[in-house]
Amino acid sequence: MVAFFSKWLTANHLTTLRVALVPFIYAGMVIGKDDRWILLGTWLVFLIACLTDYWDGAIARHQGQTTKIGKLLDPVADKILICSLLILLVAMERAPAYLTVILIARELVINGLRSIAVAEGVVIAASSGGKSKTITQMIAVGFLIIHYPTLGLPCNEIGIAMLWVATAISLWSAYNYIVGYFQALSDE
Repeated sequence: MVAFFSKWLTANHLTTLRVALVPFIYAGMVIGKDDRWILLGTWLVFLIACLTDYWDGAIARHQGQTTKIGKLLDPVADKILICSLLILLVAMERAPAYLTVILIARELVINGLRSIAVAEGVVIAASSGGKSKTITQMIAVGFLIIHYPTLGLPCNEIGIAMLWVATAISLWSAYNYIVGYFQALSDE
């Protein structure tokens, strides 16, 4: 399947698509805030955006074309997708502001740390905790987009619970990044 898609798409196309879908998701959430069908359609667009996070990496590896710009854009696209929607969910009173502040602050701290590390010639490798953080955030935001009980599932409650899990994973992975940074400095 990767070979099929990689004939027409590059990884950077999919990363760009993830960012380009954000305004449509945002609009769907605002316009459809009280309409379950619009929110379900918005969730489907969000799901496509989330799947591009997997497929861009799969295509880059398949094509053997992992690029510096792709390594920069992929995590930035994730942050644009998740952080912008979390802010909207707080404004819609569907997500707790304090968890959103913690999650966004973590992103700023780790991005700043990575920038400092690059300037010092230190590479901080991405961790499995970072990927787990992104996945749990995507799951949380997905449930919070739907918001209403759907298929017998209390979507808002599941979304809030997953946001707590995402926050715990985020803090744990931030700790690991910080420790990794100082270990890399001491190894020099």
